[in-house]
Amino acid sequence: MGDGLKHPLISALAANRRTPKPLPVPHVRDCPTNLAEAYDLQDVLHREIEEADGGKICGYKIGCTSKVMQEYLGINSPCAGGVFDKTVFENEGVFSHRSFSRPGVECEIAVRLGKDIEAIDAPHSRDSVSEAVESCMASIEIVDDRYEDFSKFTAETLVIDDFFDAGCVLGEPVADWRSLDLTTLKGCLRINGEEVSGGIGADILGHPLDALVWFANARASRNMGIEAGTFVTLGSVVKTHWVEPNDRVEIEFDGLGKVQADFPGLALVDDSMDTAQDDQQ
Repeated sequence: MGDGLKHPLISALAANRRTPKPLPVPHVRDCPTNLAEAYDLQDVLHREIEEADGGKICGYKIGCTSKVMQEYLGINSPCAGGVFDKTVFENEGVFSHRSFSRPGVECEIAVRLGKDIEAIDAPHSRDSVSEAVESCMASIEIVDDRYEDFSKFTAETLVIDDFFDAGCVLGEPVADWRSLDLTTLKGCLRINGEEVSGGIGADILGHPLDALVWFANARASRNMGIEAGTFVTLGSVVKTHWVEPNDRVEIEFDGLGKVQADFPGLALVDDSMDTAQDDQQ
């Protein structure tokens, strides 16, 4: 497929991050044929976004770790992506609805690492990765359906594009997380004060930390570790909910607290400037 920097998908996906809009299904000749190639191209996309001042990777997301999400997306194994620092909020986030193509939210548990998880220590287990976890948090993952029909995109192509990721809101870190049974923690998603869905930690691969085990081993297969200080969102216990302008989203997990995201319909300042520039072109 040649030099990743010249790959047609990279330029199209990078441009779509700057101005999200429904992306046509790419020609099969441009799509990676396996996940190893997809993750290599994901790294190239990250560099392109960083060089365009889109932020730096400060954490990671794991998707398709629950039965409800695997059935919804028609993908039967986890997938991972990067999260850029410009898209991360703490406790409360504000996201201009019009800056997305079709924004959605997911109800997740996240972890922050206090120690490196080294590739050389693979294969990793639940016990080994737990030693690196400094804290756990409630999290809202923000996703964006940037596609004309995501069901027609291959999993490999979606992986290049960070598997729908568009940001997150991280809750207060809970350092005493080992006193909690992560499998029984109940999480609920509320939109405009109404509970619309819920689940428990065990919905994430049977145990939330098993998602981290999967990710650590997947990274190790590429001779990569996971750095101390970064966070990882472990996957949603509910099906994605697509939000409307002016929606307020709250998620709450027993023992981990609550986080909030607002989606004002009016443009934020930077969004207004970008739109004005687009109209003049």
